[in-house]
Amino acid sequence: MQRMGMVIGIDPEKIGEYKILHAAVWPQVLSTLKKANVQNYSIFLREPENLLFGYWEYLGSDFDADMAAIAEDAETRRWWTFCSPCQVPLASRAEGEHWAMMPQIFYMP
Repeated sequence: MQRMGMVIGIDPEKIGEYKILHAAVWPQVLSTLKKANVQNYSIFLREPENLLFGYWEYLGSDFDADMAAIAEDAETRRWWTFCSPCQVPLASRAEGEHWAMMPQIFYMP
């Protein structure tokens, strides 16, 4: 199991919309994440900096293939059409990233 953290900005004018979306995530989107070996997914909001921090645990053995499977799911792509306009990717993110991945530097079991 791999713990993964990621960060992205959020448009302050769209925080309410983003909260409403995530109060009732579509079942197909959740199912696709589970099939892609993602569990314990949480998103946290930090204001006034307007940052979202995401955390999940990845149980698979081929992260790139599992992320590609998520991206191929039509309902997930439709979900992203609502979420992505709320998000503000960081200028410092790696090429190809939307959410900027963060290395784990500490864990207390």
